[in-house]
Amino acid sequence: MVKKAVVAGHICIDITPVFPENTRKLTELAEILMPGKLIHMSSPDVHTGGAVANTGLGMKRLGADVRLIGKIGNDDFGGMIRHILDQYGAGDDLIVENGAITSYSIVIAPPGIDRIFLHCPGANDTFDGTEIPDPALDDVALFHFGYPTIMKKMYEDEGRHLISLMKRIREKGIATSLDMAAVDPDSPAGKADWETILSGVLPYVDFFVPSFEELCFMLDRKRYAGLLERAGGKDITEIISIDDDITPLAARCIEMGARSVLLKCGAPGLYFRASTDMKKTGSRLDLNEKEWSGFCRFEKSFRIDRVLSGTGAGDISIAAFLTSILEGCAPGEALENAAAAGALCCMSYDAISALTSLSDIRKRIDSGWEKV
Repeated sequence: MVKKAVVAGHICIDITPVFPENTRKLTELAEILMPGKLIHMSSPDVHTGGAVANTGLGMKRLGADVRLIGKIGNDDFGGMIRHILDQYGAGDDLIVENGAITSYSIVIAPPGIDRIFLHCPGANDTFDGTEIPDPALDDVALFHFGYPTIMKKMYEDEGRHLISLMKRIREKGIATSLDMAAVDPDSPAGKADWETILSGVLPYVDFFVPSFEELCFMLDRKRYAGLLERAGGKDITEIISIDDDITPLAARCIEMGARSVLLKCGAPGLYFRASTDMKKTGSRLDLNEKEWSGFCRFEKSFRIDRVLSGTGAGDISIAAFLTSILEGCAPGEALENAAAAGALCCMSYDAISALTSLSDIRKRIDSGWEKV
């Protein structure tokens, strides 16, 4: 029997202005976005974004049986999202809130420079999990929730709604996965007590899949500030240490109750660590606990010829990881698939255009795809 999944949470429309080729010669964003400067751009890339669209549609492209649940408004952006999802047969479970603004992001992604998001959360801020009906969870083995960090109802009141949702899902015997998004330090989310929120929700999470930067900001602000200073404006994943930075952070999440942790570490790769006892994972998933319990590995990224944009690469890595789990893959194979899918994503401006089937990804890996 094919194991089914639900991907719920944050959804938006992403608008990415495409920079001309000559920006490849520049290395600093300040050289491009100067006050008063006029830049001739190529046609914009417009696509769905957020965990629901990126991870959910990514799982569909990879062959998973998955339903997508997110909240939109009945405005033009909402109509665009529904139109795109309908092309994949995935728009039926969208929740429409009359009068709400559909979430959107302006993605500034010059080639070779880390992207910047100008984001409006819109209808995502009123999503509290109660909108997900029980029938939508029938026969579901895996539930993935993404981006509570930019969904007001999910982080306010010490994460009460997030904790309630994940607890409700776990009590049905469904395996759970939780992803995060970057936090604006000056926003209400940046002032939330994330250590308390995570302490409350992680006991109901089987696969915790944030990025290193997101998690470090939440649980070790002092270390995060030090890494930013050392990086000197560059990506902090270029300077982090597996032993000194990554491993202790993942271990802390296990101590807080997560069954396993997958940390997205940017261009270097992915770090996975499972608890020594994975038998408590959602019963509907039927995970091979002997293979997964205690498994730990840093998976290096795969080498690609060009990088157009890293937008959605983390989501697509998670899509491949979760799809691999649904298909019964061993942890090492699931990690390889995740790293490979993330690399493919970087070869297009949107999250899924360059994505192929999971079997095609395996063929490329098995043929000797070189790692960085």
